Amino acid sequence: MIYRWNYVTLSNDQKTRKNEIAQELNIDPVLAELLVRRGLSTKEKAEKFLHPSLSDLHDPFLMPDMEIAVKRIEKALGDKERILIYGDYDVDGTTAVSLVYKFLRKITNNIDYYIPDRYDEGYGISFQGIDYAVSTGVKLIISLDCGIKAVSKVAYAKEKGIDFIICDHHMPDDQLPEAVAVVDAKRPDSTYPYDELSGCGVGFKLVQALAARNGFPFSDLEPLLDLVAVSIASDIVPITGENRVLMYYGLKQLNSNPSYGLRGIIEICGLNHKRLTVSDIVFKIGPRINASGRMMNGKEAVDLLLANDIELARIKSKNIDKYNEDRRELDKKITDEAVEFIDSQIDLKYNNSIVIYDENWHKGIVGIVASRLTEKYFRPAIVLTKSNGMISGSARSVPGFDMYKAIEACRDLLLNFGGHTYAAGLTLKEENLEEFKRRFNAISFDEVKPGMMQPQILIDAEIQLCKITPKFVSDLSMFSPFGPENENPVFLTRNVVDAGGSKLVGKELHHIKMEIVDSSVTRPLQGIAFGQDFYFRLFKEKHPIDICYNIEENTHGNNIFTQLMVKDMRLSE
Repeated sequence: MIYRWNYVTLSNDQKTRKNEIAQELNIDPVLAELLVRRGLSTKEKAEKFLHPSLSDLHDPFLMPDMEIAVKRIEKALGDKERILIYGDYDVDGTTAVSLVYKFLRKITNNIDYYIPDRYDEGYGISFQGIDYAVSTGVKLIISLDCGIKAVSKVAYAKEKGIDFIICDHHMPDDQLPEAVAVVDAKRPDSTYPYDELSGCGVGFKLVQALAARNGFPFSDLEPLLDLVAVSIASDIVPITGENRVLMYYGLKQLNSNPSYGLRGIIEICGLNHKRLTVSDIVFKIGPRINASGRMMNGKEAVDLLLANDIELARIKSKNIDKYNEDRRELDKKITDEAVEFIDSQIDLKYNNSIVIYDENWHKGIVGIVASRLTEKYFRPAIVLTKSNGMISGSARSVPGFDMYKAIEACRDLLLNFGGHTYAAGLTLKEENLEEFKRRFNAISFDEVKPGMMQPQILIDAEIQLCKITPKFVSDLSMFSPFGPENENPVFLTRNVVDAGGSKLVGKELHHIKMEIVDSSVTRPLQGIAFGQDFYFRLFKEKHPIDICYNIEENTHGNNIFTQLMVKDMRLSE
């Protein structure tokens, strides 16, 4: 894949601020440049970013309807009403349900939880779920990570004598459900200072409000932050503002004293002797929790996350790990079939997006396949299959194209849809499929520009290797945790050469384990360049190479060493 390197120099005003912040905070000017590029151009903003504090969390009662929600829950507790915690079957939904259930079960035994079946019920609130609530005597349903569009379902529950509190983070329609409370910072009338919380993050704000109102110390809530961290990383929400604080302290909890359920997953992933990062959640922990809802039922994930002892957690983690193995096999099979179809049937010169359908594909896997196709072809991708007589599927986007708005423009053809800018889900009748494909492709043809279809690497700063000192690496670590809108900084160094010890590694020798120097250093730095073996011969012949990379600290045994994770390289001019 050929990347476009994008390095925009600072404006004169930004350069001035960079120098001022470097002096004010006593940090390297390169790190000050990273702050300025993130819009943190005052000392106060920079310090809040570099030193996250739980005191920076917003007042939960600034959320719309939070006061009403808390009073209704207090009434339910006082009257000993049965409460049902209802959530989506993905990581965000299952962690949200687990978090709120964990908090409330300390106060009441008259509580239950429900995760809809992806295949029988589909996404969000279902009539089947409400019927379950009726049959078990529930008087209040608290929905998490779903419900913002469930107008008819909430009305049905009301007819059955059940109140709803909706806690969601998705975009609402013009009409809100007639719930007792609709807690969603994306409501157009919301004045909450931050609207990018995960669904589990909204659940945390609910228990934060309940705790504050009922005299629980905040320290009682801190053990729940590991669940919030898993949700933020897995749902790919921005790690900025309040999410950054929640992720920072959630990772602390995950590394120091995770819940039994998460500890079981950490062990099954082989991560129990490692300092956990956002990447570990995204690529190892999250997919295993997700696998339960993809392959079987998301309720099993909640059962695991609520486990009260480590032995039970280990047993349940093994089950979920098996689901993940099955998911991987299906993922590869369906992705291979999709790629074969695209390469033989779709002329990408005339298509700025991909919409494909196969009635035999597994509904729980199509979201992963859409992500794979977006990564491979660098176009928005929608992967659809048949489920319960309808067409349903998942969509993923590329930077610059708002997938949610594009799908919303076709809403007259859809039975249901929801999601975010870069990821969405949809359901439609089979007779509307061809018209949907035509209309969506027309929208993407107009709005997806050529530059969006070429992957680019955004470079944060150009440095020489001598800059990478232990202090620099230590100060750089304060920028973590990394993720959307706070990406791991990418550095550019020109004219590096092999110091003599570079070699090909990996099962098929496709990766370069690098030992490099430039004109500023004599002691080699270590690096790894995955899948870039085609540069190896030139590198060993001492041709100067330009590299762009992240800086990471790796642990080998008891040794900690700095390693450059090379994203791309090219011959120096």
